Amino acid sequence: MWLNPVSSCFPNLKPYSYSSSTPPPPPTTTVKALMAMKTTEESDVGIFCYISQLPGFRGILKQRYSDFMVNEVDTEGNVVHLTNLEAPPEVVKENGAKTQDSASKDYSAEIEKFRSLAGGEDVERLEGLISQINSGSEDGVMPIVLSPDYDKAHRTAVHNFFKENLKFLVTDAVDGPDASSKCIRVRLNSGGQNGRGRNSKKRKERGDKPFDSRGTDDWSEHVGKFLRFHLYKENKDTQEALGIIGKMLGIQPRAFGFAGTKDKRAVSSQRVTVFKQFASRLAALNDRLIGIKVGDFCYVKEGLSLGQLLGNRFTITLRGVVADSEDTIHASANALGKQGFVNYFGLQRFGSGSVPTHLIGASLLRGEWKSTVSMMLEPREGERDVITEARKYYKETNDIDGTLRKLPRHLVAERAILQCLKKCPGNYSQALKAIPRTLRMMYVHSYQSYLWNHAASMRVQKYGTDRVVVGDLVYCKGNETEKVIGIVSSECVDENVNDENCDDTFDPSHLDDISETNIPEARVNVVKAVTAEDIDNGNYTIDDIVLPLPGSRVIFPENDIAAVFHDLAKKDAISLTESVHNVKEFSITNVTGSYRRVFQKPMDFEWELLKYIDGNIPLVETDFEKIDKTKPVNVHKEDPTSVNGDGSLHDSIKQSECSANEIELQKRDIEVEDKGEKLPQVESLGGTNSQGTQIALKLSFTLPSSCYATMAIRELLKTSTSVAFHKTLN
Repeated sequence: MWLNPVSSCFPNLKPYSYSSSTPPPPPTTTVKALMAMKTTEESDVGIFCYISQLPGFRGILKQRYSDFMVNEVDTEGNVVHLTNLEAPPEVVKENGAKTQDSASKDYSAEIEKFRSLAGGEDVERLEGLISQINSGSEDGVMPIVLSPDYDKAHRTAVHNFFKENLKFLVTDAVDGPDASSKCIRVRLNSGGQNGRGRNSKKRKERGDKPFDSRGTDDWSEHVGKFLRFHLYKENKDTQEALGIIGKMLGIQPRAFGFAGTKDKRAVSSQRVTVFKQFASRLAALNDRLIGIKVGDFCYVKEGLSLGQLLGNRFTITLRGVVADSEDTIHASANALGKQGFVNYFGLQRFGSGSVPTHLIGASLLRGEWKSTVSMMLEPREGERDVITEARKYYKETNDIDGTLRKLPRHLVAERAILQCLKKCPGNYSQALKAIPRTLRMMYVHSYQSYLWNHAASMRVQKYGTDRVVVGDLVYCKGNETEKVIGIVSSECVDENVNDENCDDTFDPSHLDDISETNIPEARVNVVKAVTAEDIDNGNYTIDDIVLPLPGSRVIFPENDIAAVFHDLAKKDAISLTESVHNVKEFSITNVTGSYRRVFQKPMDFEWELLKYIDGNIPLVETDFEKIDKTKPVNVHKEDPTSVNGDGSLHDSIKQSECSANEIELQKRDIEVEDKGEKLPQVESLGGTNSQGTQIALKLSFTLPSSCYATMAIRELLKTSTSVAFHKTLN
């Protein structure tokens, strides 16, 4: 993405004047006005200020996926890397119960019977699956996915065929290539057959747990029940990558645990756990996976849950750097390391569609159920044609079934609303509750972030960035307990979301607001207001200042910054102290709230200038490339039609080893998720030939899990991070 400087560190547009704490009126929240909006700008969500007054410079962010690397930092401070793709010797043995019938019986008659239901390709897939099972080894037997099927009655007939004729196989349905189709997945019933397998148990006997999240039977008592591994991925978000792995293993995505989602348009490594699965099964997937690798396996007693990380290590390469002088780059980079940046919630927090999520959150807090539903379903500017067509169709026909067939499946909130309205016409509050909880609460959290950003800007503008003032909120130090007025979680546990994709809709995986996660005790801090005595004694520095995300258990600064929260909320007809409706989950007084540091310094900050000629050559080695150098692999020439079109990991994967069926599955997922703006590939900023020598700035730093790396880059380059801005430059 092209990044452009501004003439001054402070933009001319400010949310408040220095002489008054009265905030400007927030954006109009009528549905008609919302539909006219095309994208969210930084000023819309309170992002105005910089810390340093140094000039910015230009650069290209994420020209290649490997230009933006994210490595998770675990709770012990270890940076997570992919270092080994091999499965360790298994210390547990798989259940010896084999599918005896499948190994001894000729299934020619059943296959011919199946031929009357399915096409030739599906018959060949089934024959291959049975042949693999008959070879005598169940380890590594991958599920097959049949061709897309638009006929529910026919899919039912196929399910029944397997139940009646091939009982050692089980089936379920997965999403097809479009909203109106499904594909039947066929996999080995690893628990056996004829009433002996775990899938044959009644749900009551299984503790009401789904079959495929229970893992393998007959697990040793001396080994941890969770397999932990490192997930390496390129141009895929965490949920997407685990969805692909789950399909290939025949388990559901909810069987996996992870500490936080990582950027989509990036190369990232993170820890993942899965219940009772063998490392050999996952390691066998590496030859089939596209843009994904798994490794560094070990067995542990507990699975990972959201929030169990300290932060993330970023390695960011800005290409095509152009500045007044090299001294400007040196000064700006050093200032970022020493002074840090204003710890804003980035634009990703608010979605990149024409209806920002904080405005939906405000509507929910006001109890305007019908209006909120309209905001989420009405046609809007800037979306892909297939989405626009579905929205217009619903508005014109009110045909819910027809709209659901047209509406892409990744629009989770919209589909949940429509499905509920189909059952309960006119019950808009119930329809909003039908949205998955994590997603629907993100709208409220987004509004909290909107207030916080404005308050942070006012704090910077009114009191600067170099001193603590009376009434500022700080985390208490040592055993200090006098005048303690607030104890609450120290940060919203929201994972970094530095994804610069130009999505035309709200996707919760790009917001990563996990503030409902259980927070480790170490992250619960005591908060107090600074006194004149504290200032005289020099007890606190600018790094200690926090601001609240409004909720029922937080306190506000004891200076005029508190008015920012209340005045902005009042202009949105919202009270931060009492509810106007009885739906608790959409009430600000039912949200606990939290605190967030106003200023953040990057940790272990390093930078260097690099010179390069060819923009297609990686400037930093990825984890996989480091492994690739030490081990012979099957290499093929770059395929310009590769799934991601980036030529990174895929250059080293022999795609012919993947079945056509598996590649198609992964392509479908990528087509659904990869809605990002195409980035410039090799042209320099001046439009000169890519073979000319260019400069790149490589940055390496660590941030806590609640911080946005894009806000650090914004401070460095003094540029907007809005999608609209980058589109004009592209």
